[in-house]
Amino acid sequence: MNPFMQAALDEARQGLEEGGIPIGSVLVLGDRILGRGHNRRQQAGSVVLHAEMDALERAGRHPAAVYRKCTLYTTLSPCAMCSGAVLLYRIPRVVVGENRTFRGEEDLLRSRGVEVEVLQDPGCERILGNFIREHPALWDEDIGR
Repeated sequence: MNPFMQAALDEARQGLEEGGIPIGSVLVLGDRILGRGHNRRQQAGSVVLHAEMDALERAGRHPAAVYRKCTLYTTLSPCAMCSGAVLLYRIPRVVVGENRTFRGEEDLLRSRGVEVEVLQDPGCERILGNFIREHPALWDEDIGR
């Protein structure tokens, strides 16, 4: 597995251990992780702390030129909110662990010039699939159903 996707999956596992939804993300510049995060909506009582938003927040402030050289790795296809952040900061590439469990705004991202690569990683699919079966109400809340 790609080491950056592995880092995102490690974040997802950490989120699950904390009692949250197991989705993880890392923001990468070259060969360096700038920020890592996991879905912390449940743990923090937040309405916006999806994994991608958490990784961006933990990366700290950077000049716009930095984001334009980054890749965002995420264990799950990004929702509308997280895709909006990708577009706002003009992150040119998103690598998705899997999109079978949930398919986010990949078409929107591609239509705006973002390179989206979907890996269909079994580990990413398994951790979230198991969570959804065990906690369907929490999952529905997280994705706005």
